[in-house]
Amino acid sequence: MSSEVIGKSNVEIKAAYLSAQDLKLAASLLYQAYHDDPVFLEIFASDKSDYEQRLRAAIREELNAFWQAKQPMVGLYLGETIVGVACLNDPEEGVSSERFWHWRLKMLLGAGYFSTKQMIEKEKVVLTSVPLKKFHMLSFIAIHPLHQHHGFGHYLMAAVNSILAEHKDSEGVAVYATSKKYKAFFKDVNYQFIKEVAVGNVSGSLMVYYRETAEN
Repeated sequence: MSSEVIGKSNVEIKAAYLSAQDLKLAASLLYQAYHDDPVFLEIFASDKSDYEQRLRAAIREELNAFWQAKQPMVGLYLGETIVGVACLNDPEEGVSSERFWHWRLKMLLGAGYFSTKQMIEKEKVVLTSVPLKKFHMLSFIAIHPLHQHHGFGHYLMAAVNSILAEHKDSEGVAVYATSKKYKAFFKDVNYQFIKEVAVGNVSGSLMVYYRETAEN
């Protein structure tokens, strides 16, 4: 993880693993980022009045699952303020859609049975399409709305690359991009388009950053 001083105000920007105290702020950032994501709009039935409540519950339990499984969760900090977050599944734990039972129970209570089942099916569909054996999966990424379009996303992806560099047996990082702007962003940071993958009625782009890209 690296840090540097940016701008005339000499404010430091750094990437670091999230602490337990940062999980609520990270959940808020992810909620804002994925509120209008086509896949989540379908999975959590955005036409229903409790859509936002169930989406918040799902994101909260996802982060708790990442934390308890000790999966990499990186925060991007501008001074002391968290402005970005990225969550990955690492190959040591195995990138799997099978979550431990208490996560699934909490998801059922907070998001509902159908939405929980859809989340698990979404992971299975995406993961089986990745053309790698051992890899990281970039499950969530977000930059605070007030700090977008200022290059912070590139700083965050540099931190993701640092995690990849630390795991020599990982062949790369996969991501499922469901909007044109995300696809353009990942293409800009050297992710290669693999194919379109349909999840329910929504289609997204499966993209991969290969280890060889980082080493060249």
